[in-house]
Amino acid sequence: MPADDDHEREDAPGGDADDGAAPGRDPDLSGAADDTGEFAANPERAAVLREIAEDVRGDSSESEQLANVLYRTSDIYDPDEDTTPEEVMQNVKFILEVKERGGLGR
Repeated sequence: MPADDDHEREDAPGGDADDGAAPGRDPDLSGAADDTGEFAANPERAAVLREIAEDVRGDSSESEQLANVLYRTSDIYDPDEDTTPEEVMQNVKFILEVKERGGLGR
């Protein structure tokens, strides 16, 4: 019997059907984008994401990879950066592909 999608979301990290938030969405980020889906510059949010990236950066390749993803995500909110969520997703995909291949040179 196939698994119920709602049940799978409850068990997924960050997904809790009882918290009132959409699965996979951080309730603190509601309102991050305007009605058109554009993300407004928010230097404070960019700084927080970069601080978290520095905190998780470590000796393992996984922590380095997560820090890179967080730092790249912070660019959405940096007023000095000209990037879109789509560009960030493409970059994150590239980061994951490089990790899967074992590095840039392979």
